[in-house]
Amino acid sequence: MSTRLLGAKYKHVFDRGRPIKGRLTVAWCLSQQDADRMAGVVVSKKTFHDAVDRNRAKRLMREAFRLLVKDSVAPEGMIWVFIARRAILSCKCADVMKEMRWMFSKKLPQAR
Repeated sequence: MSTRLLGAKYKHVFDRGRPIKGRLTVAWCLSQQDADRMAGVVVSKKTFHDAVDRNRAKRLMREAFRLLVKDSVAPEGMIWVFIARRAILSCKCADVMKEMRWMFSKKLPQAR
């Protein structure tokens, strides 16, 4: 099954989920018992002016999440939306994975 989040779910996560702020990304998470591990990425033109930078940020976040799902580090039953910050451009995939691991280990508040 795909781990990519479909467009209609983004608003649902933003409306009902909770944010976790990191140095490289801001993650919105929503717990759903019937959900598989899924993630979406958001990269704004305001923060990343060049398409090359936006694409690199998206690739880094997607690959880090894919590797964490492969290693079964990502929690089950969670939907994630990662919003890139400018600092992600100077980092490697391992740095993004480290931050995502930290986000996964945070005690998540209950959904609204």
